[in-house]
Amino acid sequence: MAYPKVTVVGAGFVGAGVAQRLLEKNLANVVLIDVVEGMPQGKALDMMESAPIEGFRTTITGTNSYDDTKNSDLIVITAGLARKPGMSRDDLQAKNAEIVGGIVSEVAPRSPQAILIIVTNPLDVMTYLAFKKSGFSHKRVIGMAGVLDSARYAYFIACELQADPAHIEAIVLGGHGDLMVPVPQHSKVRGKSITELISKERIEAINQRARDGGIEIVNLLKTGSAYYAPSSSVVAMAEAILRDTGRLLPCCVYLTEEYGIKDMYCGVPAKLGRNGVREVVELALSEEEKSALKRSAEHVREFVVKLKM
Repeated sequence: MAYPKVTVVGAGFVGAGVAQRLLEKNLANVVLIDVVEGMPQGKALDMMESAPIEGFRTTITGTNSYDDTKNSDLIVITAGLARKPGMSRDDLQAKNAEIVGGIVSEVAPRSPQAILIIVTNPLDVMTYLAFKKSGFSHKRVIGMAGVLDSARYAYFIACELQADPAHIEAIVLGGHGDLMVPVPQHSKVRGKSITELISKERIEAINQRARDGGIEIVNLLKTGSAYYAPSSSVVAMAEAILRDTGRLLPCCVYLTEEYGIKDMYCGVPAKLGRNGVREVVELALSEEEKSALKRSAEHVREFVVKLKM
C-alpha cells in the first residue's frame, strides 16, 4: 500500500508525539526533521523498533536535511520555543516568527502541493505568517488550536458532570490564548446543551479553566508545556485531511467575511479534506459571543501587524 508522506518539523515532545500517533494509526510514512543532529534519527529508530509490537506498517525517517521532506502531502510545523512559567504566548512571537518563517521558506518550495498544519505559538499569528511566507492558498494553511482547546473544554465539562468524556461535544472559538471563546450553547452532553445541565456560575468557571488550560500544565510541569493532547489534536486534523473525511473540527483558518471577520486567521469550525479546508461552518452565536469572537480576532490582528509583512 502506498501511504501519504507527512513531514513533522520539530522532534521535541509534540513533534515526536505527532509522529508516533501517525505511525500507530497507519496514516502516513513520516519524515521527522530537527536541527539537532542525531535526535530525530534516534527517535525515528526507537519508533520503528516498536513496529513489531504495535503492528504498524508505516515508516519514519529521522533527518536534519530539508531535502528529505520533498513532495510531502502534509507538513506539520511544531518547532519553536515553548512557553515557560510567567511567559505569555505573545512573548514568544518575535523568536518563533523567525523560526517558523525560516522553516516555511525551506519546506514550501520542496512540497508546493502540501497542506501546512501550524502548531507553534502564538498559534494564530504563526499561521498567518506561514500563509504569507508560503504563497499557498489559505485553504492549505491551517492552525491547530481549536481541537485542543475544545478537547480541554470537553474534559473539564466531563469532570464537572462526572460524565464519559467521549459523550461530550464541546466547541471553543477564537484565538488560541486568553481571549478564546468557549461556546456553552453549542457544547453538549449526549445532545443536550450544557446550559441545561450546569449553572451559569460553574460554566464560567469551566470557561476560564479552558482559557487557562495551557498555562495550568506549564505551571505544573515547570519545564516544558503540554504535548499529549496537542499531538492528538494534530493527528485528528491530519486524519481528516489524509483520508478526505470532511470531518468538522474547530481549527484556525483564514476568514473572508465569515463571522464578520475578514483577512485574518481565527478559530472556527471547519470541514477538512484532501485539499485542506473544504468549508467554514458558521454557528448561530449570541451577540455577546459574536463580539467576543471579533475581539479575539482583532487581538490577533494587532500582533500580526507587528510582523510587518
